[in-house]
Amino acid sequence: MPPRPRTIARKIPAQERAKATVDVLLEATARILVKEGYDHASTTRIAEAAGVSVGSLYQYFPSKEALVAALIDRHMAAMTTMIEEKAAELAMAPLAVAVREAIRVMIAAHRIDPRLHRVLVEQVPRLGRLQRIEQVESRSRTLVRAYLEAHKDEVRPRDLDMAAFLTAHVVEAITHGAVLHEPALLDSEALVEETTTLIVRYLT
Repeated sequence: MPPRPRTIARKIPAQERAKATVDVLLEATARILVKEGYDHASTTRIAEAAGVSVGSLYQYFPSKEALVAALIDRHMAAMTTMIEEKAAELAMAPLAVAVREAIRVMIAAHRIDPRLHRVLVEQVPRLGRLQRIEQVESRSRTLVRAYLEAHKDEVRPRDLDMAAFLTAHVVEAITHGAVLHEPALLDSEALVEETTTLIVRYLT
């Protein structure tokens, strides 16, 4: 059995110039993944697209897999930040408003780059990044649970853990399905409204 490719970055950039180099490499990786696919990407091709030497690439990333793993982490971190910021804004909002806006932000998070999102999700199992997605999902459930606890007099379910689990996973499944199978729906207001109706009727 061939050794598993390293997916951990060699070092974390500290100086601004180094950070800029890593950003350029990750952006080039994203472009190539979307345009050519994972199997056709290579460190040589990525370095060329980034305008840096292969030697410079290897200072930070030991393999193509490490680049893609870093890109998955960055993509998921951006999604988590969007979700957390919106959750703070909606903490005291009425239920229907909170649900609608939470769905909007979930769709927006998946629209950061839907084609890239699709490629990255396809590579998650191969690169051992399932835990990263699970962390994002767990954080979403925690935020939903906190909102339901603060508004428990307004919602029907008594088991708030179950309600948070179902709500978070239904919204995630819908938005994820749109990314993978019906990307045009990410621009559809009807998707927001129908999903809002689904969740609000369940909760009330």
